Amino acid sequence: MQQELLPLFPLQVVLFPRTALPLHIFEERYKQMIEEVLRGKSEFGVVLAGEKGIVNTGCTATVEKILKKYPDGRMDLLTLGRRRFEIMMLNDEKPYLRGAVEFFDDEESEPITAEVRKRVMEAYNEVRELEPAEQLDDPELTDPQLSFQLAQVVPDVDFRQVMLATRSEADRMRRLAEFFPSYTTRRRQIQHARVVAPKNGHSKWPTGV
Repeated sequence: MQQELLPLFPLQVVLFPRTALPLHIFEERYKQMIEEVLRGKSEFGVVLAGEKGIVNTGCTATVEKILKKYPDGRMDLLTLGRRRFEIMMLNDEKPYLRGAVEFFDDEESEPITAEVRKRVMEAYNEVRELEPAEQLDDPELTDPQLSFQLAQVVPDVDFRQVMLATRSEADRMRRLAEFFPSYTTRRRQIQHARVVAPKNGHSKWPTGV
């Protein structure tokens, strides 16, 4: 029996399992794709698109809610990440890409130490304080894959892609423990620059005083 092909949606986004992703659908090929997904109540795959094409690891999504439909067929959707997959083969017989995929989940790994978890949560809370406008739900602390929720605050798609492909929660938490401090430092520097930059060259004192 031939494997059913998964519709693929290349984006400059890395989607994680059990995390929300709002989408605005406007291209004709993706209008068609979403209509077929809705009819079949099925999943589609979100994959990171780069200059050299798409990566081979992604995450499926389901449409949780149609927020708005426009007269020209455009749609605003709320989708939710579901399952991670690797693309084994691409198919371009339809206007949009599809792929034969293999699904995967975490493999057995060692438990997360209390020290690593504490470091990650403290750093995560610092990041949240620096990004007060970021509209993210509070993480579900009992989630066995908590790292995906915590990594939602990170916009770096390369880092997010590594997190998505990693098959150990302990490894992902260690990566966050290493990544968050330097990320927080960069965010503080950017915020400081935004505050200081408008003052450059506009001293309140006359020149020469």
